[in-house]
Amino acid sequence: MAIEQDDVIKILKLMDESDFDELHLEIGDLKLSIAKSGTGGLSAVREAAPVSAVEPRRPSTTSAAKAVQAPPGIQSTPAANSPQAVPVQTAVAGGLIPIQSPLLGTFYRGAKPEAPPFVAIGSRVTKEDTVCLIEVMKTFTTVKSGVDGRIAKICAENAQMVEYQQTLFLVEPE
Repeated sequence: MAIEQDDVIKILKLMDESDFDELHLEIGDLKLSIAKSGTGGLSAVREAAPVSAVEPRRPSTTSAAKAVQAPPGIQSTPAANSPQAVPVQTAVAGGLIPIQSPLLGTFYRGAKPEAPPFVAIGSRVTKEDTVCLIEVMKTFTTVKSGVDGRIAKICAENAQMVEYQQTLFLVEPE
């Protein structure tokens, strides 16, 4: 997968609009590291690296706009953080299974603002049922439940920014 200049521009724009302070993206030989200062300035570095991982970081209050690299020893397996990977669903307290966001973006419960939500608390879902949409740069990604069961809890607010692997719903498996 090659990353084009337009892709980098989109990533920078998303980063600027997000609450994240740093982003480290490694795809094949490409390594893209972005850091945001408290004033919203961005800086990016491209360099070769053989590892594939995505490591968004939470905002910090003492960052400066500078190019950064992932600290040594912090590596994730490609299967866990690859954008193509399906988030692993494991039971949480009470035997509920989380449905997690596959990417950073805006969470929508329905197909349109005036449309009813895809699911509500108590709704029965199958593995292939759409439960929400995540929008990034006017591109909508459908999120499937990935589990058979009933929606026990809705963990995200409609039209709000969600993070990669943030729990969106909790499902009581059948």
